[in-house]
Amino acid sequence: MNDEALLTAVRAGRTVEAAGLLDGMTDAERRSCLPALKALRKELRSAPWNAASRVAHPALHAAGAACHTGAAGAATWIAGVDMRWSQASPGVLLHVLGDRESDWLADLTHRLAARPTTSRVPFALLSGLVGLSGCAVPTTDSYVQGWLEHIGASWHSGDTVAQRLRKEPHLSVLITALFESLEVTSRIAWLFGDGPGSWYNALAELAEEGTLDREVLLDACVARLLRGGAPADQRVFLRLLLSLAPTRDEERERTADWTALACQAVPAVAWHAQSVLASLALDGELTHRQLAEMSSGVVFRTEKKLVRAQLILLGKVLKGDPSAADVLLPAVAEAFGHEDTEVQERALKLVERHVGALPDAADARARLEDLSADLSPGLRLRAQRALGVEAPGSASTVQEDVLPPVPERARLAPAPESVAELAEEVSAILASGGGVAAFERALDGLVRHAHRDPDALVEALGPVVARCWWKDRDPSYPVVDRSFRESAHGLEVVLAALFKGVGMDTLHAAVQQGPTGGNCRHSALSRALDARLWEAAHRLRTEPMPFLLATPTWDSGLLEPDELVERLTEYRRLDARPGTADFAQALLRVRRDDAATTAAAAARARALGSPEGYRLAQWLTSEGPLLPTVRRRTSGARVLLELGELEEIQGLFPREFRLLGRPLTAFKDHWYCRHWGATDQQHWPAVVPGRRELVAARLLSDFGAAAMEDGRVDTASLPLLAEADGTAGEALHLCLAYGLGARRPEERLAAVDALLILAARGQLDAGRLGADLGELVRRGALKKSRLAESIRTAAATGAYATVWSVLDGLLPVLLADLTADGAGGGAVRGLGELLAVAADCAERSGARGDLAHLADTAGRQGSSKVVAQARRLRTALTREEVVPVA
Repeated sequence: MNDEALLTAVRAGRTVEAAGLLDGMTDAERRSCLPALKALRKELRSAPWNAASRVAHPALHAAGAACHTGAAGAATWIAGVDMRWSQASPGVLLHVLGDRESDWLADLTHRLAARPTTSRVPFALLSGLVGLSGCAVPTTDSYVQGWLEHIGASWHSGDTVAQRLRKEPHLSVLITALFESLEVTSRIAWLFGDGPGSWYNALAELAEEGTLDREVLLDACVARLLRGGAPADQRVFLRLLLSLAPTRDEERERTADWTALACQAVPAVAWHAQSVLASLALDGELTHRQLAEMSSGVVFRTEKKLVRAQLILLGKVLKGDPSAADVLLPAVAEAFGHEDTEVQERALKLVERHVGALPDAADARARLEDLSADLSPGLRLRAQRALGVEAPGSASTVQEDVLPPVPERARLAPAPESVAELAEEVSAILASGGGVAAFERALDGLVRHAHRDPDALVEALGPVVARCWWKDRDPSYPVVDRSFRESAHGLEVVLAALFKGVGMDTLHAAVQQGPTGGNCRHSALSRALDARLWEAAHRLRTEPMPFLLATPTWDSGLLEPDELVERLTEYRRLDARPGTADFAQALLRVRRDDAATTAAAAARARALGSPEGYRLAQWLTSEGPLLPTVRRRTSGARVLLELGELEEIQGLFPREFRLLGRPLTAFKDHWYCRHWGATDQQHWPAVVPGRRELVAARLLSDFGAAAMEDGRVDTASLPLLAEADGTAGEALHLCLAYGLGARRPEERLAAVDALLILAARGQLDAGRLGADLGELVRRGALKKSRLAESIRTAAATGAYATVWSVLDGLLPVLLADLTADGAGGGAVRGLGELLAVAADCAERSGARGDLAHLADTAGRQGSSKVVAQARRLRTALTREEVVPVA
């Protein structure tokens, strides 16, 4: 009867009554109530989330906790996700659990405390269980975070944080755990607060009065900083360390820790560690060996402010004690390998100033000679003169350009012979996409096996398409057909047709009318690709084709004419009807650059006597591939291209393919574009192989948006265009220019890859690219700082001559703007970085000559980065030292 009364009270939400019933139950009686409570919990999980269902949750939460006689089961019940938002209060839970033995309660306490912080077990419950059981206080993330929030939430008591902490019986243990916790740090910054009543001041006050061990706190702060972590978390512990105000003796005792922090910590922490060590060094409390060890790590940091401060410190110590040169100068020379040439030059000046203090046979001198090899070529000559290892005027070694291997064309392997192998390849493409080769092989394989044995193909592909979004949809729900009517979705439309997941009316309409919606700049490419896929899907259900005609021979998308003639011959023998879109795609892909091969293939095609044979023969003997006329257009900061009509892709070509030859306007409204996240862009160059300018012109606005707005572009597009066949003309170079100045680093990196690929293939027009970059920078489409990062990345691969050839066309434009701007203004921003890369490339590639307006810039007064790097560049180009105007 007790179990029925308990269940009735729980259902009604009468928590006090349920707790009273539980007080008189034995363990056996409580266990007997569990099945009914679990059934009620399962029932409430599926009930609507409303007041009627929520009313029972607190009572159910308390009753289930009390009826579990095992600590593990009770902990799981209390921390259940479905109980979290409407659970019993900590006071009720402590009441119903209070009659348990202390060991049982201790076990429950530590099990609940070990739960992740996302379980949100109330701290009041955990601390209450600690008090009931008398167990050791847990030091888990959940308990420590709960305690931290509890202290912060006790402001209504009127006590300060320090007063609340003094009342904590486990203060030392919990403070130690606070420094060791990994999860608390994400919340600690705002929980620690600010102002006089913050945790920082409270802990410092308690350490000062001896309530907390000051040495333990200092060691904990330093240890936490050494561990590393997010900058925001590190700043919290740094601020706490500063609040403790370490004495000079305490700082000196931790010299090794400061050294490690200066070399490896986040900038804010490293800056503090460096300042502590600098103070010790200038007061003579840091040995020269310790300073050298610290410097060797700091000078390789990317934060130039830290590196400059370290070199200034070394200069001060050397000035005060020249005898330290044998120990400190090799540490200075470690900066010769820094990526920034300004840092290199600062270090070299310091070496030049103090190298005279070294004896001729000193080991330090030999070390300096070795490290001087890391300097840029121009600075290396200065170092060699200073060290007396090479006569003045000797030439530096010119470095040959290092470019990536030229991509080689690969033949497509035949379509998979077995349905099992084909299923594996289709699964891989659906999961992670695939290049042209994988996609075309799989598409051809689907068509071939659907013609041979469709039942076997369906059986093999069953597990592959089980999770496809269109599988097993309600036929009365039109989302599948509507989606496939808008786009073929790659191989999915063929698979859906095979499994009858898309209606015949939809496929027929797609083949006859094309996609729904308006046109955009990309439509010509996407419609040609989709037309072939829709046709394959439609024919698979009506008149299966034995194989595809347009499957390319090479991974670039090109199709050998002999292979196409052989396929048409086989179609003739089988009395099969070629697909209209498939044959049109085959024509666009067939290679026509070898007159002898095309003439022989044309004769064989004409001999077939079929309409397709005559059409192929006519196509092979025509001139091609042709490109349309190009017109450059500008509007505001943007530079785009317009294409004229391409008459050869008209006439007998299907409607969807004629768009490829229609004029392309630059600024006309092109309706809504659905291709912003298209995954089939990598296949577009293979739609018109040998005419990549057609693709580049249609992607140009995307690259412009990636540089000027917050648009995104497929990072693989530019490298793929660089690897594609055909003329590398105005459209491709403009795409490359926009890509080098794109907002996102990954897009700029893809543009660098494309630049190097074009250079390796001998197709980069460096003058054109430099002029395009200059125009876009001048119009405000590109930021010089982003462009400098891209150019520096390209140069770092070893392509110094290539990068210089681009900068040779870019810098005169920027220097002219600087001269016209007088004092500089916006023309200066980012120019110093570009000049630094140019100087490095000129030194390493052995470039000679001069640049327009460079002499004026180099002759200016001052030591700004623009002027300093202009002087360095002119010296590299002319081999003459530049003397600034007095």
